[in-house]
Amino acid sequence: MGLRIPSPSRPAQVVIITASVLLILTGVAFLLPVPYVKLSPGPTYNVIGAQDNKPVIEIEGAQTYPVTGQLDMTTVMESGGPRGGLTFVDALASWVDPNDAVLPRELLYPDDVTGEEVKQRQAAMFSTSQSNAIAAAAVYLKRPVNPHVVVSAVYAGTPSDGLLLPGDKVRAVDGFEVKVPTDVSSRIRSAPAGTTFTFTVVRPDADGVESEQDVTVTSTPNPDDPKVPYIGIGVGTYYTSDFQAQFSLQDIGGPSAGLMFTLGIIDLLSPDDLTAGKHVAGTGTIDPDGTVGPIGGIRQKLAGARASGAELFLMPRAHCEEAREHIPDGLVVTPIGTLDEAVRALQIYTSGGTPPACPVS
Repeated sequence: MGLRIPSPSRPAQVVIITASVLLILTGVAFLLPVPYVKLSPGPTYNVIGAQDNKPVIEIEGAQTYPVTGQLDMTTVMESGGPRGGLTFVDALASWVDPNDAVLPRELLYPDDVTGEEVKQRQAAMFSTSQSNAIAAAAVYLKRPVNPHVVVSAVYAGTPSDGLLLPGDKVRAVDGFEVKVPTDVSSRIRSAPAGTTFTFTVVRPDADGVESEQDVTVTSTPNPDDPKVPYIGIGVGTYYTSDFQAQFSLQDIGGPSAGLMFTLGIIDLLSPDDLTAGKHVAGTGTIDPDGTVGPIGGIRQKLAGARASGAELFLMPRAHCEEAREHIPDGLVVTPIGTLDEAVRALQIYTSGGTPPACPVS
């Protein structure tokens, strides 16, 4: 004789079904994107070394010298925000990791900015950091500095998309000479939307040979302010010197590599070995005059630098308070405000001394 297992009563069935649905919904909620941005330590790149079998910085047109040691630029891995992909589970795990930070999206990005727009803007800032590094290194080495007005970014889906190219040197607009970036924006805004402009630009061909050509672009109303005509480009100043510097890193954005790019160029062009075999990392924006500016993600960059083996870390002085409780064991952290101070800190450290530290509050 078989045993008969009684079925749950109807109220019990309702409870079971409700609990099951709640569990499923909770599981789904844990995997849904959240309106936060996660910052975590990213990879480091030795700017006087090679990446994917290519020099990170390649100098042509000037004598270079042997280098030793490492000069690491530090990065931050970003998840969520306009790029999406950050779930509640990811955010929760990061909240308990001292090397990570989780911030509300609105602190970093407007609600209407897209992931593609962020990528384009970050790429433009990275290009500017390379240009400023050339200028700052040239000034430090007492070499000539030549400014050029260039197209720094072309935004997708705008009137300039497919016509103007990032890196185009702008010589004139409608025959009027362009001397500074604002010459371009003021010219576009001085005529009504629907006006066709002729840009005289210098552009390299596939073999790198530059030639002058005319490109026509018609303005449209700016989506953010229809009263203002625009063509969808960023314009900035790109600097050259009596040497050519090519940077091979790809898919990295932002301005914070400027200081380390500058030190890398100086190291390659100087008979003195800046690092003298030491492992140095750092971060900071650079202006053409050598001023070092603050960046984001200092906590993550400190952790990434030490994880890669760095012994000395150069950072903008503005981050002393923020970094105070997050300096990894074994890492000497030196605040600097100028390129001269950064070079001096390296000289002190490689000579066996201890460069200045942040003041104790």
